Amino acid sequence: MKDFCADVAVIGGSVGGCAAALAAARMGRKVILTEETDWIGGQLTNQAVPPDEHPWVEQFGATRSYRNYRDRVRQYYKLHYPVTAKARADEHLNPGSGGVSKLCHEPRVSLAVLYEMLAPHLSSGRVEIWLRHKAEAAETSGDYVRSVTVRGPDGECKVVHAPYILDATDLGDLLPLSGAEYRVGAESQAETDEPHARPETGDPLNHQSITYCFAMDYFPGKDHTIPKPEQYGFWRDYKADFWPGKLLSWTACHPITLEPREHALFPNDQGKHSLWKYRQILDKDHFASGAFPSSITLVNWPQVDYWLGPIMEVSDQEVEKHLWGAKQLSLSWLYWMQTEAPRPDGGAGYPGLRLRPDVVGTDDGLAKYPYVRESRRMRTEFTVLEQHVAADVRGDRGAEVFTDSVGIGCYRIDLHPATGLINYVDISSYPFQIPLGSLLHERMENLLPACKNLGVTHITNGCYRLHPVEWNIGEVAGLLAVYCLQNDMRPRQVRSSKLEDFQSLLRRHGIELDWPRIRPV
Repeated sequence: MKDFCADVAVIGGSVGGCAAALAAARMGRKVILTEETDWIGGQLTNQAVPPDEHPWVEQFGATRSYRNYRDRVRQYYKLHYPVTAKARADEHLNPGSGGVSKLCHEPRVSLAVLYEMLAPHLSSGRVEIWLRHKAEAAETSGDYVRSVTVRGPDGECKVVHAPYILDATDLGDLLPLSGAEYRVGAESQAETDEPHARPETGDPLNHQSITYCFAMDYFPGKDHTIPKPEQYGFWRDYKADFWPGKLLSWTACHPITLEPREHALFPNDQGKHSLWKYRQILDKDHFASGAFPSSITLVNWPQVDYWLGPIMEVSDQEVEKHLWGAKQLSLSWLYWMQTEAPRPDGGAGYPGLRLRPDVVGTDDGLAKYPYVRESRRMRTEFTVLEQHVAADVRGDRGAEVFTDSVGIGCYRIDLHPATGLINYVDISSYPFQIPLGSLLHERMENLLPACKNLGVTHITNGCYRLHPVEWNIGEVAGLLAVYCLQNDMRPRQVRSSKLEDFQSLLRRHGIELDWPRIRPV
């Protein structure tokens, strides 16, 4: 076991983890960034989910460095791909033309861009990245985390010492390891007074569904049918009581109304929602003729949400069981589409659908890590509640104004079906601020959240969990750690006595703290 030292230890190479490492390195500090998989980038890369963003993202509502990331993604395609003249001239090029985002693109392009942004810091030695290293233990002394032990792919353990430890894991792994107080699962109305919280008792094992995403393209007339998945019989017949039909079907719940919603694989004249176009990550029409024989879509659809059990707060055996089940569901959905799915012409199956393992960088064709929508959450000085952001609670007042704002975000309160066998909660919210109090643990002095593990609830996690907000959280955590090192003070002292000075620093780094008056989403 070897010891290593840094100014800032970022445990977890998530979206927020990368933003935190970049922020601290820009300030000239030594950073060690660890990542459980072999791809940094979290939701954007190893989970294979292109960014979910708000309608105004091209004009405002994101940090300068996140905008830089978005610009670099577009530039990467224009530099390295045979784009058409029209695509090259498009300032707001959407590489996949997907409907869910203005920047649908391949996960490995995000990976390349993140390494581009980190390149000068890697070359200078300010940033070290340890891939395939998972946190196993944390040493604490009173209210401080002194070190974190991570285990590498060869079984060797390394101990990382740093005055500031940032938890940028997608599941909030450092919270139980360090003994830091946290929340997990769904709170009750008695705890939070939130209209959509559990009415009687909370449920720490009620977590949003996870999804193993995958990419595919399509070749009519060809047969790319995968081997029949082991659990196909189970998933083919499975129906949840709250779902309108069998999970493996074109019928799903509308996330807002909960009414049955009919889907189609491809756009057609029947008015059904096209799943293919929803998260299409490469549009062949943006590129030279013949460069790509098919467009590529990313499957993160209702039919692959896995809600039969949680992957937090349960035994390792339970975790493995549910990760395997989630993989089997995704493969079963593909197999069903290839072999049994009803087609508009009266036939069944699309055997020309081809799984693309190369796009996600795995052998089995599924993303390296499940798409995680919910994390353990720190108990913090301030907790963001539904009452602070939900449109039906706020009326025409807009979201709560936080004087300690350290950033902004915007998304609907979007909760997918959960492991408590509870259907969608998808309600309108106002563009919101990120209060510094939600980044300060109620007790621990040097442990900061840098992912989805800040002071929110099961409900408000639904709008604070998306890519640009997570980036903002991580970037602020990195800057806060360095600010405290420079000024020899603790994070909670910044909030109580140096708030305006710290907010000035954030503005200089291109972090927006306030929204213009705009409508809810």
